[in-house]
Amino acid sequence: MYANFYNLKEKPFEITPDPRFLYLSQSHREALAHLVYAVKERKGFTVITGEVGTGKTTLIQTLLSRLDGATRTAYVFNPNLGPTDFLHYVCQDFGLRGQKRSKGQYISYLQNFLMDCYAKNENVVLIIDEAQNLDPNLLEEVRLLTNSETPKSKLLQVILMGQPELDAVLDNFKFRQLKQRISLRYHMKPLNKGEMKKYITYRLIRAGAKDTRIFTPKAVDRIYRYTKGIPRLINIICDNALLSGYGADLKMIGDRTILEVIHNLDGGRLKEWKKFRRLLPFLIIFLFLIGLALLWQLGPFRKTDLRDSLEMQGAKDLLQRIYEGLLSKISG
Repeated sequence: MYANFYNLKEKPFEITPDPRFLYLSQSHREALAHLVYAVKERKGFTVITGEVGTGKTTLIQTLLSRLDGATRTAYVFNPNLGPTDFLHYVCQDFGLRGQKRSKGQYISYLQNFLMDCYAKNENVVLIIDEAQNLDPNLLEEVRLLTNSETPKSKLLQVILMGQPELDAVLDNFKFRQLKQRISLRYHMKPLNKGEMKKYITYRLIRAGAKDTRIFTPKAVDRIYRYTKGIPRLINIICDNALLSGYGADLKMIGDRTILEVIHNLDGGRLKEWKKFRRLLPFLIIFLFLIGLALLWQLGPFRKTDLRDSLEMQGAKDLLQRIYEGLLSKISG
């Protein structure tokens, strides 16, 4: 809708895991290097973790796009399955079609497949996304699958991608055998402020922008304060901001537009915070005067000129007026 208005060939901030739009920050570059190395060197178990929205699935798609024909892959993006259904899905994704089998038959079928691939010098990789959701029993089944090996090589490589909760799962004492088999482990970090600026520019260029100065510096600062460098949140904010800018006929997106987008996405909570922030000075003054009145009653000023220069009733009236004013501000 807004692409033509901003002279773009396509929307730059889609949240789909398109490898063409992957911006390799330092953390993303290292995570991808771990994945590529794990596959090429047949490292057995590899674990990559990162917060929600940091780009783990995009990294998987990038890895898959770079693998050659000598690598057979199965990609499980929803691990909430029972052991038999899991094995059925994995076999199908490896291209092993056929009627549904028992758990034992699937394991035997996979073993023969792994040995056949080894004879052809083919690498076999099982990638499990959202691995923190794996049932403990299923995680143990995955470990047992990696028992297939020769004296020199692992027949199956397993890559577990998940949120930081996956680390807590693997650190559990019951998974100590699996943990000992993890050859590579890396935690992805969000973008820093400088990387986020480059990220926005990179995606605009990939979308065909000739002038990438669509977001003002203040708008970029506001985006970073809200998103903390999480790519998915950056995409959502920028996409909505471009849509709002198109509706308001704005060729450049400023801080105010970003604030409105954040307010809408937060369901109005930002507005309530701004209202409270406006009332904060009145609240501080009111609390200060209450403290002053309490000190008066306790007598610390009994021997000073301040008590002689103010009337108690006048002070009470002043407090009452401030209190009523504060109430009217809140109710308004």
